[in-house]
Amino acid sequence: MPAHRYRVLLSWSVVLLLATIATGARATDPATIASQGNGRGAAPCQSCHGADGAGQAAGGFPRLAGLNAAYLRRQLDAFATGTRANPVMKPIATALSVDERQAMADYYSKLPVPPQTAATAPAQDGVGAMLALRGRWSDQVPACVQCHGPGGAGVGEHFPPLVGQPASYLAAQLKAFRQGTRHNDPLELMRHLGKALDENDMQAVAEWFAAQPFPATPKESTR
Repeated sequence: MPAHRYRVLLSWSVVLLLATIATGARATDPATIASQGNGRGAAPCQSCHGADGAGQAAGGFPRLAGLNAAYLRRQLDAFATGTRANPVMKPIATALSVDERQAMADYYSKLPVPPQTAATAPAQDGVGAMLALRGRWSDQVPACVQCHGPGGAGVGEHFPPLVGQPASYLAAQLKAFRQGTRHNDPLELMRHLGKALDENDMQAVAEWFAAQPFPATPKESTR
């Protein structure tokens, strides 16, 4: 091969290698994935969860900002493996690489918890408050705050925050546990609760948590 052709091929090889490296770097950049997707099938996260990760109550899309990073990573893995079935999140989680899932979990965990909009809190003596704060032991239903922490602020990677999440999202998750389409709960705790609560119970406790103010220091922000 003539020397000049060899130099040209070598130059193009270097260019292609650098382009591949640059593309990979862009794909794993969480801010880029959040706003534009990863170019391999993962849609932009903000199209459903908002630019600030606050979620959208109207669509039942949960808040991601400020959640525990390990919890977020576990959920992405669960969507990818099917232990948490969701027709929207399944293809997105599958299209994300392992490194991208971790990057997205870290990214959203570090976003500030967005301010809440004013809401009228349900009565403190209603069904929702009872289930949230005291439980219903006649049906072997413990208080939600026993696992999810004071005010439902969340505890570690297994018990996410309930406070401030859309009521439609919370109710949908309780139904998913009852139906078995979500089965990534520790010790099947949520599957038991899903079967013990009727739809009125689910809606009541979901609306109660959705209307509560964030605690002064949300536990899910501790990483």
